[in-house]
Amino acid sequence: MTDIQTRFEAAHAQSKLLSERPDNPTLLKIYGFYKQATAGDNTEKKPAFSDFVARAKWDAWTSRKGMSADDAKQGYIDLIESLR
Repeated sequence: MTDIQTRFEAAHAQSKLLSERPDNPTLLKIYGFYKQATAGDNTEKKPAFSDFVARAKWDAWTSRKGMSADDAKQGYIDLIESLR
């Protein structure tokens, strides 16, 4: 296992232990980094405009399109560490 993968998994565990729930824009950033790091570019069908939550999550993930898995993992790690 690579160092970045180990740090990513530790940050993911830490994300569940944050003292405060992050605001919605921050949660969407976390989601976008996580999905890009674990699944790569978004190939899912765009949700209906009326499905606000799914649409926001889809947009957050799609905004990371083209980002490498390691860069997404580092972004996730940095964001979680900034919230501690």
